Order: sequence, then structure tokens, then C-alpha cells
Amino acid sequence: MNFREKIIAWDKLPAWRVAMRASGRKLVVTNGCFDILHLGHVTYLESARNFGDALLVGINGDEATRKLKGPGRPVNVEADRAAVLAALASVDGVCIFAEKTATKFLSTAKPDIYVKGGDYTLDTLNQDERRAVESAGGKIMIIPFVPGKSTTALLEKISRL
Repeated sequence: MNFREKIIAWDKLPAWRVAMRASGRKLVVTNGCFDILHLGHVTYLESARNFGDALLVGINGDEATRKLKGPGRPVNVEADRAAVLAALASVDGVCIFAEKTATKFLSTAKPDIYVKGGDYTLDTLNQDERRAVESAGGKIMIIPFVPGKSTTALLEKISRL
């Protein structure tokens, strides 16, 4: 498969989800900016994928990433971030969404399992996102990050060179 075929346009996501459900596969969903892919990301994505049969990654678009991470971000534009994620064996689909929060994305993706990193708890998770997942019958899993691996730490290290 060409990895570009795993990039799902926003308007095609509902049909992609219907097809996934019809195939009987358990869909795991996660989301984030994934600006500069590193070991922490790929370990996290592999772990997330192991909760089901397919992994869909939602990525914040460029403007949302700027609002979340600051004026110097993203380093990589959304199309590039989507392509790099789509090239990973553990990822079955990638969809770019425009909003800062994943509520609308999750309402459309309707995950069986929604995975978030260890810096969240069920209480600190955006409660609209939580409701979007749980109201569609999905479960939420919190998994640990790889210690010391983050895009921010990587960018700080690069700036010291």
C-alpha cells in the first residue's frame, strides 16, 4: 500500500469509519500535533495500536498547532506531518483536523478505544472529548510516555547547538 492512501481527507472520514465498522475491526484512535516525530511518538503509537485492530491518528492542523504550541510551531507543515505518520506500519489512517481540541474529530471517528498519553488522567482529559468518546460507546486508555522524549526537549537541544 502507498502510505499516501492512508491519509484520510476530513470529508471522507465518516465513510472510512463506516467501512472500518463494517469490517468488524476494533478502531483505536489517538491525536496530537506530532510535529517532529521521535522515539517517544513511535513507541506511543505502537502501544496504542496494540489495543485494537487499526489505529487512526488525528493531527491538529497548522493553525491549531500554532495556537497550542506557540508562534514558532509547527516546524513541519500538516501535510508533511500526516505523511510521516502514515508511513508508519502501526498507523492505519491519518486525518488532519482544524480545531485545537479533538472533540469534533472524535465525534466523527467514533473510536472503540481512545488513547491518550500519561500526562492526562480521566479527570484532566478535555471533558467534551471524553463525552464524545463515551457517548459513542468508546473506552479511554491512558498510556505512559517514554521518559525524556518530547518534541519540546528535542527543539531545546537543537537550539543549544
